[in-house]
Amino acid sequence: MIMREVQKLGELNIQQKIGQLMIFGFDGKEINNEIKTLIQEFHVGGIILFSRNIGTPKEVHQLTRDLQQVAKEAGHERPLLICIDQENGAVRRLDEGFTTFPGSMLLGATGNAKNAYTVGQMTGRELRSVGINWNLAPVVDVNTNPNNPVIGVRSFGEDPKHVSTFGIQSMKGMQDEGIITSLKHFPGHGDTHVDSHLDIPQVHHELEHLEKVEFIPFKQGINAGADTVLISHVHFPAIEPRENVPATLSKNVVTRLLRNKLGFEGVVTTDCMEMKAISDHVGTPQAGVEALCAGIDLIMVSHTHSVQHETLKTVYQAVETGKLTEETIQTAYDRVISLKDNYLSWDDITFEGDLSPSFDSESHKRRAMNIYKQGVTVVKNEDVLPVSEKDKVLVIYPEEQQNMLVEDQQHGLTLGKMIKQFNDHITIKTVANEINETDIEEIVDEANMYDAVIIGTLNVKKQDYQVRLIEKLVERHSKVIVISLRNPYDYIYLPKDIRAYISTYEYTKPALQTAIEAIFGKINVSGKLPVTLS
Repeated sequence: MIMREVQKLGELNIQQKIGQLMIFGFDGKEINNEIKTLIQEFHVGGIILFSRNIGTPKEVHQLTRDLQQVAKEAGHERPLLICIDQENGAVRRLDEGFTTFPGSMLLGATGNAKNAYTVGQMTGRELRSVGINWNLAPVVDVNTNPNNPVIGVRSFGEDPKHVSTFGIQSMKGMQDEGIITSLKHFPGHGDTHVDSHLDIPQVHHELEHLEKVEFIPFKQGINAGADTVLISHVHFPAIEPRENVPATLSKNVVTRLLRNKLGFEGVVTTDCMEMKAISDHVGTPQAGVEALCAGIDLIMVSHTHSVQHETLKTVYQAVETGKLTEETIQTAYDRVISLKDNYLSWDDITFEGDLSPSFDSESHKRRAMNIYKQGVTVVKNEDVLPVSEKDKVLVIYPEEQQNMLVEDQQHGLTLGKMIKQFNDHITIKTVANEINETDIEEIVDEANMYDAVIIGTLNVKKQDYQVRLIEKLVERHSKVIVISLRNPYDYIYLPKDIRAYISTYEYTKPALQTAIEAIFGKINVSGKLPVTLS
């Protein structure tokens, strides 16, 4: 962590202090007038970037520099917090010109926490080189629910100690590059079956279970020097007895548990307050007030300008009417300022000169690929692998589908295109996300003309077409290789007489390349499942 001397604080008015407690997003790869006005007139102190804001490294650097320029000219005493969800793997915003790094579950599958530190450090270096100073990572949720629609492979695994070790190393790698980090999603989003983008998930475990599982990575991460903690929009009845009150709005969670019991003294931020778990129940602006009352320091409103403006207005009115005290605002403000003073300085931001990225892209790619080889997992191989380059191979995979709302699309990445680089004797068949029994029979009949069948799976559910297709293929073909292109839990729903099964944990080019090279015997992979498939 980079510590700095605390600067003497000039006095801001209450409206400007409220602005410093906001993290807002906007559309486009250039500053628009809406976000510019919020920074200038309302002293908004934090920005969140998404894929919609991201171009080449040079373009991202230009954007962050322009944002900081607006803040400096508007009289901000400290630079803006500029954050992003660069978890790597399934959830990543940086693309062209940046390195694709392994995500959490693939790192967990390597069994070596030094890899988490290395990836954290390289990620931090790339972020810092383009002016992003805060990564909303690592995810330290313990994924104990195979049907979890929003965490899954974003977790390091199902064991609390394993998640703690890898999460801390990831955090320290980024901190050592001067990047602010966030442990998320407190108190734990790993055993939910509802996406908080869509509604309020519930976790019904008793407090004793939560203390043995969900809380452990957060407690250990806090003890290891966590910068910020991001609160989930999940309801925990064992902690918050009021019905459908998510952790974000619960003083029992934020103040009594996180602050008082676990001893966290740093900055606490919300997840996006436009998620339906908040917007469809309390409403984003009013929830901003309730979150601050609960002990939150930063309110994140990622998308809609009118909602951002209304949130500022509603919080200010709450102070005027006494629902929110100025002391509450000041306490949150002091924490945010302390965080900025620890990491940020105008002296570190240049507004002139070269915008070229200052990281060794080729070195990062080589080191990342080495880790991919340690993480991609051959779950099962009964004398099927490797496949010969001379074999006639049928490659089957589903149309691309987005698994989570937080996830980005994969830019046209396909399994077939990747395999064509290794074998000229292949036929590619893309299947729709729902096919009937006649279609399945036609595919199985065609498969009999090939020496081997490689089939990719995406988000298998009980009794869906992928299950039926693979059952028929395995019945009639001796050499079927299944690749789970994202979720290792696909295996649970597939026939147990599959003879070859590989998990990539993520639908990224390096992960697929690693799996394909292993299938054709070019490399050995050594990953071990960090979750139970039963």
